[in-house]
Amino acid sequence: MNSINIMINGLPGNVGSTIAEHAIKSPRVTVLPYSLTGPEIEVDHFSLSGVSIELIRPDDRKKKVDSIMEKHGNFISVDFTHPLAVNDNASFYCNRGLPFVMGTTGGDREKLVRTVESSTICAVIAPNMAKQIVGFQAMMEYAATTFPGIFNGYTLSIKESHQAGKADTSGTAKTMVSYFNSMGIDFSTDEIAMERDPDAQRSLWKIPEEYLSGHGWHTYRLTSPDDTVVFEFQHNVNGRDIYAEGTLDAICYLYRKCKDESGGHIFSMIDVLRGE
Repeated sequence: MNSINIMINGLPGNVGSTIAEHAIKSPRVTVLPYSLTGPEIEVDHFSLSGVSIELIRPDDRKKKVDSIMEKHGNFISVDFTHPLAVNDNASFYCNRGLPFVMGTTGGDREKLVRTVESSTICAVIAPNMAKQIVGFQAMMEYAATTFPGIFNGYTLSIKESHQAGKADTSGTAKTMVSYFNSMGIDFSTDEIAMERDPDAQRSLWKIPEEYLSGHGWHTYRLTSPDDTVVFEFQHNVNGRDIYAEGTLDAICYLYRKCKDESGGHIFSMIDVLRGE
């Protein structure tokens, strides 16, 4: 397979930067030296792994992206931007005919789905690009589908901790709520306990100091009606490297699917893992 041209949007953000560092070293993709960024970013270029990347603000993106497409042809956009930019960015990609991988959480997800389904492009949309966590979610989805109501009467608590800069509640935690609902538990995404305070993360959670600026710790605790039985599921991620491999796999999967599909299709990380 030829190297795939990609543009990673959301630089100089932390997650986008980690993905870009891995992508620059990967023979599977070619990182175009451009990135859509937010209006608050004051610099015009961002250097990463020896590559100077031009940062494109919203007011300039149409003209700039048209010029990039004229020079490089079509490419895959990789979005790790901001929750508030999700729907606008998706509309932009669809209007330009650019397939995309959306790792950004938040936004109006139903509108996001409608935008892609009514377009001519395909996209991979996933709240979590870590393959191992996605595999865990698949197991929970299997339990929810195969054993509905298995935890009737149980209570659920969900705690998630991410770096202070993460603006929204974890998309992974929100997805897990739907599985527990199917297993008989009355629980709302509004009840997820979200931690963003470094002092609490340091003293109560015992998160290593070097990962306070980049982590994802989740605990799902189920308790029986009489408090005699407890089930607990936990996944603690330090750093952001785990998301890079899954993102690169998603890019390659989407590239293949773009050749086979006419457009308007949304794929998940489960689809990527299955490789079908």
